Amino acid sequence: MTMREKLDLLERRIAESEQGGGAERIKAQHAKGKLSARERLDALLDEGSFVELDRFVTHRSSDFGLDAQRPYGDGVVTGFGRIDGRLVYVFSQDFTVYGGSLSETHAEKICKVMDLAVRNGAPMIGLNDSGGARIQEGVVSLGGYADIFLRNTMASGVIPQVSAILGPCAGGAVYSPAITDFVFMTRGTSYMFVTGPNVVKTVTHEDVTMEQLGGADTHGGTSGVSHFTSSSELECLDGIRRLMAFLPSNNVDTPPRGAGRDPRDRRDESLRGVVPDNANKPYDMHEVLKRIVDDGDFLEVQADFAQNIICGFAHLGAFSVGVIANQPAVLAGVLDINASMKAARFIRFCDAFNIPIVTFEDVPGFLPGLAQEHGGIIRHGAKLLYAYCEATVPKLTVITRKAYGGAYDVMSSKHIRGDYNVAWPTAEVAVMGPKGAVEILFRKEIAEASDPVAATDQRVAEYTEKFANPYIAAARGFVDDIIDPADTRPRLIEALESLQGKRDRNPPKKHGNIPL
Repeated sequence: MTMREKLDLLERRIAESEQGGGAERIKAQHAKGKLSARERLDALLDEGSFVELDRFVTHRSSDFGLDAQRPYGDGVVTGFGRIDGRLVYVFSQDFTVYGGSLSETHAEKICKVMDLAVRNGAPMIGLNDSGGARIQEGVVSLGGYADIFLRNTMASGVIPQVSAILGPCAGGAVYSPAITDFVFMTRGTSYMFVTGPNVVKTVTHEDVTMEQLGGADTHGGTSGVSHFTSSSELECLDGIRRLMAFLPSNNVDTPPRGAGRDPRDRRDESLRGVVPDNANKPYDMHEVLKRIVDDGDFLEVQADFAQNIICGFAHLGAFSVGVIANQPAVLAGVLDINASMKAARFIRFCDAFNIPIVTFEDVPGFLPGLAQEHGGIIRHGAKLLYAYCEATVPKLTVITRKAYGGAYDVMSSKHIRGDYNVAWPTAEVAVMGPKGAVEILFRKEIAEASDPVAATDQRVAEYTEKFANPYIAAARGFVDDIIDPADTRPRLIEALESLQGKRDRNPPKKHGNIPL
């Protein structure tokens, strides 16, 4: 065979490998509103940057008629490419080949790129669209899942790991995305569940649809499994590209700088009017964030889950930062089980990847009630406290209004190694709200008063003047300064610059025991 003939053979086999399960199956994929495995990579990566690995791998099974068909690639496309010029490793499961099911060789391909990602210090992005373990291979395919789970765990905190669910993801397959740092889902086409609707009906007699059980909105708003919810695959893949603009490539790199042109010394006098004069009136913390971060560009994480706390990424003076903010417009910004877990995991991600944490605080406390106590608010609230205490990245805090009780301690206070803590003049740093404090401190006096309401109001006014302000905390050094809200942006940027050389270490240990 001549070189020309050998090259012709190579070209034919490359073309065959790129057909996946064939034109008809790709057409069926499109009919469901889904892209093919390779189309997804084209949309995700910089044009022309994808380099494929293991395109000619085939499965090794012969049972149940598998030996009659050995398609190239075995249901997953793997390799590396670029996002905004930065190296990433990828795999994209191909539903047109055996339903994207995971076989021994399919798993080996994924494990290879995961190992390369860790070795070369680059993010790992997985595009999931699979019917699960390849049943015909039995326990071998289950072993392949376990090999992937172990690598997910070893890579955690070393490189960013991102999962996009672009089709079914069921049974053991869900645990790989669950270990990764961020999960993206698309409405109407992606599903995650440990057991499907049929099994649920058999075991619990509950009638439930795929969407209700494990759709994008369910996991985005109810379970909190998913971090980003998209209306289309292209929107989802563009969202991954946007996320990568805030993340370093690995745990020893610094985060990428923002490219915005927002002046570093920009003041915003409209911030002076954000906090209402009435301490019980809500306001939208999003308005505060957008007026402070570069170009008003804020990428919120888990926007539909535990909305009483806001988590997300932004650039501030071109520095990449993770933002945690109480949301007074939802449940008065109170901390509950879901909010504590959401923020704790986000903080630990930022700390693992050298991303400074900026906290905007307006918190009346932890949510009371039987459901919260029985659900373990003590344990879950402790996760948030643990995450803040453990973090050694620069930690900046702005108290905009309420900072009450134990929640004041938890929200990146000076006492738990906050680096730069400031308050607006509207801040109230106290054990509890004025009315609650008065009803305890002056209970007997109020009960004996001829006009209990007037007596209460008088004592509330006195307490408010004396304690519901930031000056006692400032006198103790618990806040570093009380600032004009208009100056918040330049003051935070100055602090971030001063903290670039921060050195802080936790005591040597194998690992702590976070209250899971």
